[in-house]
Formats: sequence, C-alpha cells, structure tokens
Amino acid sequence: MQLRETLDLMHSIKNDELREYVEAAVFDYAKEHKINSSEIKYLVERIFNAFRGYDVLQPLIDDKTITEIMINNHKEVFIEKNGVTSQVNIQFESEQKLEDIIQAIVSRVDRVVNESSPIVDARLQDGSRVNVVLPPIALKGPVMTIRKFPDKPLMIEDLIKFDSLTQDAADFLHKLVVSKYNIFIGGGTGSGKTTFLNVLSNFIPMDERIITIEDSAELQIKSVPNLVSLETRNANTEGKGEISIRDLIRSSLRMRPDRIIVGEVRGAEALDMLQAMNTGHDGSLSTGHANSTKDMLSRLETMVLNGANLPVEVIRKQISSAIDIMIHLMRLRDNSRKVVAISEIIGVEGGEVILNPLYEFIEDYEDENGKVVGSLKATGNTLTNKSKAQLAGVSVDKESVSG
Repeated sequence: MQLRETLDLMHSIKNDELREYVEAAVFDYAKEHKINSSEIKYLVERIFNAFRGYDVLQPLIDDKTITEIMINNHKEVFIEKNGVTSQVNIQFESEQKLEDIIQAIVSRVDRVVNESSPIVDARLQDGSRVNVVLPPIALKGPVMTIRKFPDKPLMIEDLIKFDSLTQDAADFLHKLVVSKYNIFIGGGTGSGKTTFLNVLSNFIPMDERIITIEDSAELQIKSVPNLVSLETRNANTEGKGEISIRDLIRSSLRMRPDRIIVGEVRGAEALDMLQAMNTGHDGSLSTGHANSTKDMLSRLETMVLNGANLPVEVIRKQISSAIDIMIHLMRLRDNSRKVVAISEIIGVEGGEVILNPLYEFIEDYEDENGKVVGSLKATGNTLTNKSKAQLAGVSVDKESVSG
C-alpha cells in the first residue's frame, strides 16, 4: 500500500526510472520475506504494468502467439492461441480497474466510452483492434475484445505456406490488382479479411497514391510511399463532431487518389464506395461480413438501401458495374482460414447479378487429426472482362485462370 501511494505521485517520471524504483522496492521486500527470483520478476512486472502497462492484460498483449483476448468481465478472461479458445487463470483487481484500463485504451485514440455511449471500437498502439461494451448493455460487467495482429504483416508467401490459397491463384490475384480490377473481399468473423486485404494491398505499384479509410486503423501497407490513412471519429459528449466512413469516402475523392481502400463497409457507406469505384477510381479494395459470395451481394444491396431509396434493379447494376472480382474467405471447422471462392461479376441478367466462378475450394478429406485437406482449384472458366488487364499490358489468358 505504501508503494502504491508513492507510485501514484510518480506518473511524470520516465518508464526506465519507474522500473528501477519498482525493482529496488521489490528487492527490499524480497530480502525481508525471502522470495525466489521468479517471484521477484513476477512482482516487478506486475507492479510496473499496473501503473504504466495494461495490468494483468500486459503479458497477454506481449505474447505473440495469442491472436485474440476476450474479457467477459473482470473475473473472466479467455484467449485464442493456435486457433484454440481457452480460459486463462488471471483476474483484474476489480471491475473499476478494468474500466480504468478501458478508458486508458480508448482515450489514446481520442474515443469516448461511457454509460450514455457504451459501445466503441478503438485500437492499441501496435494496431491491434479493440471493441468495448460497457454496462448497462453488458450485463456481467465491462466487456473488451482485442484482435491482435502480427508485428510483421503477412505476405502472400505466408498465405501460400499456410495453404490459405495456391500459388496459381496468388499469381492471378497479383495480376488483377496490378491491372486495377475493383476487388471486394467477403467472409465471416475471424476469417482473415483484414489480413487478406493487407496482402492484396501490397501488390499495388509503388508509384500510385493510395487513400485508406477505416473505423480503426489496422492496415499495414508498407510498399506504397504515397499513402494517406484516414480514421473515423465518434461524436463527442454533446453528440457533435462525428466523422463517418461516408464523410471520409467523400473527402477522399478530393485528395487525388489512384485507389481507395475501405477497411470494411457495414452500412450506407457502401453506396459511396460503389460510386467511387464507378467514377474513375479503378483498383479500389474493400471488405464486408457475409457467409458466402451471394450473401455478400445481398448484404451490399441492403447496405446501399440504407443510404438511398433506389430500386433494387438500379442497385444491382451499380454493384455489377463497380465491382469486378469477389473473393470469399472462410474459417473452416479445423480453424484454418482459406480462400474458398474467387468469382467475377459479369453483369445483370433477369434482374440478378451474374457470377462467373473462377476458383473454388474443393475439400478432399479430413485426416485423423481433424485437419481439412483440400485446395483452391480453378474451375476452368476464363476471365470475361479482360479490358483492364489489356490496358495495363498484363496477360490474363485462359492458362493463367484454368491452371
């Protein structure tokens, strides 16, 4: 208690000085109580993290093998590691301590979360995605979910090594991105949409100007120097100052982009994204939640209807003229993440958007360990719209699609 009271007065000192002070205090305590070296190390880290880190959460954040941290309340913490979810034997000191950590996280990215505005998306300094839900919405106490991302962004070679897609399909997608085909990535929660969007973004030529638009900045594009990253802003306590994805898309059109990358569309901003793709910003990329490619098309229709009262036939024509390629990702029952479909949108016929399947995931069998064995295979169909590839001087002939 005496150490806590002293440290409460030391918020202005540097981290190194604070750690030295904590170490000295713990060593004095260790001499008196005869504790071993591992306990000393634990106490030093625990006390330091309580004041400068994220308390009991810090070791989980520092552990690179953990991909998701799920806090159901201050007494229940679960993690995802190697695709398996399990509960960890740690607790926060109190519900108030968990709330203090939540406020520290959201305030660093200028977000606000409280009883009147109990849901917020934020991010950690390393780009990890954070979602917070507070009481009274969350019945058992504050809920926080942290989706962690690797320090080094995954490249296409990594996805091939993980059997997420084949070399043949990767080469084909590379050609499509270079040729400025508009690509939309769909998939369920945890299927790897953001990771895949990041991988495709790194195919973009270095001499282009890219504008990225996200709720919480997560994309890690390293290959393009002329890059502008935009992030939404929540309304303040007076309900003013909100900057939505729709606002950012409209603003980005005045920033002379070669391509616009929208991290994820969830609502009426889908209309603005489609209009941007239809007005000279070829090569744009985006993602959305859905269970299949056809479901994604239906969701896009619904999202556009949220932004404009247009006939469904008009919306479908907008979609078919704006988006060239649909990619669908899935997290399979063995927790592996796969590209399960690559399709071309070739127009509207009979009032329905027509898809031309180019690649589909074929499951061969499930081995004795429960691992799904299969691969992404070409359907044999050829790319119908070759005009963008021809303008870019890229060959997407029958062999490059059918393998």
